[in-house]
Amino acid sequence: MTTATSDDHPTRRDFLFVATGAAATVGGLASLWPFVSQMNPDASTIAAGAPIEVDLSPIADGQDIKVFWRGKPIYIMHRTKKQVEEAQQVPLSDLKDPATDQSRVKEGHDQWLVVIGICTHLGCIPIAHEGNYDGFFCPCHGSQYDSSGRIRQGPAPLNLAVPPYAFLSDTKIQIG
Repeated sequence: MTTATSDDHPTRRDFLFVATGAAATVGGLASLWPFVSQMNPDASTIAAGAPIEVDLSPIADGQDIKVFWRGKPIYIMHRTKKQVEEAQQVPLSDLKDPATDQSRVKEGHDQWLVVIGICTHLGCIPIAHEGNYDGFFCPCHGSQYDSSGRIRQGPAPLNLAVPPYAFLSDTKIQIG
């Protein structure tokens, strides 16, 4: 009488060993996954530094919008022809922080002004289309910026900062 060996035919015990090993492997990987994934940066951290795209098509002449990038307010102003011409004709000698309008906008897109909406005096948020220069007015201490974001009056020492941005098309920009 011959007995069957595991080499000839798989037994129930062989199946149980394979099934137990597979379950242990899957369970081990499943328990290891949270430890590996917690090393990735938080989604809010990624979003905070990521570039943003802004569609400019709904912004009419003379209007502006405020978006947030890296936790900072960004004003995007669609300037009228009158605002552009006035900004370009300001003598640099009249400015506290001399900068031409052309240096603050992208060539061929003079009607679009993109600035970080934080007053350079004490970090307040100015109000758009206010003040004597049809630009920005900081109500906290009276700083007034023109329609190019240049300081014209008040205690602020510098112009509103221009963030890094690029035109992806005539109606879309990427900030950051």
